[in-house]
Amino acid sequence: MSDPRYRKVPSARLSRLASFGQLAGGIAGGVLAEGARKLASGERPRLSDLLLTPANAVRVTEQLSRLRGAAMKLGQMISMDAGDVLPAELTAILARLRDAAHFMPPAQLNKVLIAEWGADWRRKFAHFEARPIAAASIGQVHRATLPDGTLLAIKVQYPGVADSIVADVDNVASLLRMSNLLPSTLDIAPLLIEAKRQLHEEADYIREAQQMQRYRQLLDGESDFIVPAPYPELSGKRVLAMDFIAGQSIETLDAAPQDVRDRIMAALLDLVLRELFEFGFMQTDPNFANYRWQPDGGRIVLLDFGAARAVPEKTVASYRRLMLAGLAQDHEALRDALIEIGFVSLDTLQRYRPALDGMIDILMTHLGRPGLFDFADRSFVDHVRRHAETIIADKAAWHVPPADTLFVQRKVSGTALLAIRMQARLPLLEMVARRVGAGD
Repeated sequence: MSDPRYRKVPSARLSRLASFGQLAGGIAGGVLAEGARKLASGERPRLSDLLLTPANAVRVTEQLSRLRGAAMKLGQMISMDAGDVLPAELTAILARLRDAAHFMPPAQLNKVLIAEWGADWRRKFAHFEARPIAAASIGQVHRATLPDGTLLAIKVQYPGVADSIVADVDNVASLLRMSNLLPSTLDIAPLLIEAKRQLHEEADYIREAQQMQRYRQLLDGESDFIVPAPYPELSGKRVLAMDFIAGQSIETLDAAPQDVRDRIMAALLDLVLRELFEFGFMQTDPNFANYRWQPDGGRIVLLDFGAARAVPEKTVASYRRLMLAGLAQDHEALRDALIEIGFVSLDTLQRYRPALDGMIDILMTHLGRPGLFDFADRSFVDHVRRHAETIIADKAAWHVPPADTLFVQRKVSGTALLAIRMQARLPLLEMVARRVGAGD
């Protein structure tokens, strides 16, 4: 128990509320101390500078990682999904949450499993590894062996997570508002409603087992992917048992030869396009921990289907028009598609059309190059950012796309981030052109 990664999950509502109170108080204290220091040195501090100190970054990360559940999950989602909406400093703070999960202490784990399987639960296994092999925001995963030798992965949900979702999301939103970094004119209420709904879905392991089985059927017989099978006899709403499938972290792929990286990333990117245009069903959480790979066979292990959901036909049609406009290098059609899908508001277009047109021109030029697209080439980013700075500086122009668009874009952007990390070189235009007409 000396391992610092073991921390009890606060499950009672009052204890979780107290944790948010401690966090807010700690941030406020840090602001006062840093403000006094700057004033003493003759500086005139800005509130945003006082809030975004390294000390406050540690406070936010540590407290949300202790809470786990929706509090930590929402921070992770914001850090990966809203980098174009939130200031870079806040995104960087929240990004720390992706690697900050703790474990339940053994006594708390035992209490959860007794509630699910009964006091004699250990008799169900020949061996159950007490130390988790993975830990995330909603649950942790253990490896176990059945008496017949079958290897299973057992996902155990943290206690109190499902019951605390609504309060946690509201408290995180309050912290964001308190930071004064989100403008009061930005309506995030619809996004918070959808976040609560999806987090409730992710906390329902019976539903996740069903989505896992659906995904297995969609990819049945394919050589590139492996999806574990749920083990219903030991599964329930708070515990999910499934095949244990060996594999390495997808992030170790960055040491593989270029052709291997390209092949794996081509398969993952093509899967996203198929989810959107063929399946109408998408696993919308692109967290790198949800992918593993097997160097020997070159197959990709797909994990975690709590965020799998149907994609509305309207969203599919909007993305199809967006990509067709890009393929045709039709600037006007692309601008219209960006408005239709909800990435840009009409008000923003009217006020900042030259900046938006400049961004579109740069992106089309970069993405429209024939041949292999080099994801490692980020030379265009600074040019895009210069056009975007005018819009970002005007908080009244900030805009949150519809939730369905955000969930899809979360997967698209997350997969692109992984391709950048792997320095993949892919025939991007050909891949998109091949899939964009699917379903017509």
